[in-house]
Amino acid sequence: MQTTDSIVLKKGEDRRLRAGHLWVFSNEVDVHTTPLTELVAGQTANVVDAAGRSVGTALVNPHSLICARLISRRPDVEPSAAWLLERMRSALAMRERFFSQPFYRMVFGESDGLPGLIVDRFGGFLVAQANTAGMDRLRPDIEQALQQLLQPDGVLWRNDAAVRELEGLGRSIEPGPGKLPDKLAVIEGDLRFEIELAASQKTGWYFDQQANRQRVWPLLGDCERVADLYAYHGAWGLGAAALGAARVECVDSSLPAVNAMRSNALANRLDDRVTATQQDVEQWLDARLAGKERFNAVIVDPPAFAPRARDVKVALAAYRRINEKALRLIRPGGLLVTCSCSAHVFEDRFIDIVQQAARHVDRDLQVLMRLEQGPDHPVMPAIPVTRYLKGLVVRVMESF
Repeated sequence: MQTTDSIVLKKGEDRRLRAGHLWVFSNEVDVHTTPLTELVAGQTANVVDAAGRSVGTALVNPHSLICARLISRRPDVEPSAAWLLERMRSALAMRERFFSQPFYRMVFGESDGLPGLIVDRFGGFLVAQANTAGMDRLRPDIEQALQQLLQPDGVLWRNDAAVRELEGLGRSIEPGPGKLPDKLAVIEGDLRFEIELAASQKTGWYFDQQANRQRVWPLLGDCERVADLYAYHGAWGLGAAALGAARVECVDSSLPAVNAMRSNALANRLDDRVTATQQDVEQWLDARLAGKERFNAVIVDPPAFAPRARDVKVALAAYRRINEKALRLIRPGGLLVTCSCSAHVFEDRFIDIVQQAARHVDRDLQVLMRLEQGPDHPVMPAIPVTRYLKGLVVRVMESF
């Protein structure tokens, strides 16, 4: 892959990039000087400002709203296998400072200088996503770099994310080098979880909540009755039970997720305290409220309600509605753990929505912890959407 083309920006459109951002939008390009239609999806190009000064090297996709993503602030960079290896080596070194066991997100896209690439590590196995045309084109070099760095037993390309369609890419799940088992294992604390690759969501595990679970599990363990909503494989709930919670009810609409919860509860000898129910979460909440049931703690950790900026209004209404129901279910003095992984719902708005929900059901809140993604999902200050996960642990009080 050779850098033979340049993208010239309109006057002033380099400011955001020089301030730390990595994305070039198609309406920021001087298309009269550098027609995007002459570029090939996935190629590299030098990015220059209106005066011809270098901004850096980017991977290009002329068919996407984000038409270029910087991979370096220097010109003429070639993303070879050796170059990728150095980026990955830096990413791995940081993870190894924080994690004693090899279960984490090893590459987090833009935040690790590899826009569009995700690599999750499950011991000797890797699950990867190439979510941009540039990274998709670099797949053979990525595999070579991963082999040199980690010598994995097997690699799975989980290229089925909807975001690939915005890049003009197809969606697929394909094996990479090595052999993959039917199930992968994850170790969190003293718990072992098994993941069926064929039935898993995204890359298989939500490593972004790993540090939060370690912080919050002891609080949940002191609770008699806990509800884990949108539970997926039940990590929040099983951790609560392992640390002493007497009754834990996990709820998810996915039957494969519920089956996995039951298997994981049995494997960790927690099946006497953990139940798993397949049901729509809001229907489950409505039924419990109608039965006047009460819980000491409720975890609300739903999927992203606002995958796009235009979805924010609807998402905020959903967060408020669900949190209102959850708050009504909690005994006075109990805990609500509530999260949002919607990148376009920023923390201040999310906190406002939770507070509005509390006042609407005549509750007062005490914020005990603020939650965010773990260190294997580092944040780029110049790209706010890289801090996509936010959450609260609150004590729920009767209004005074």
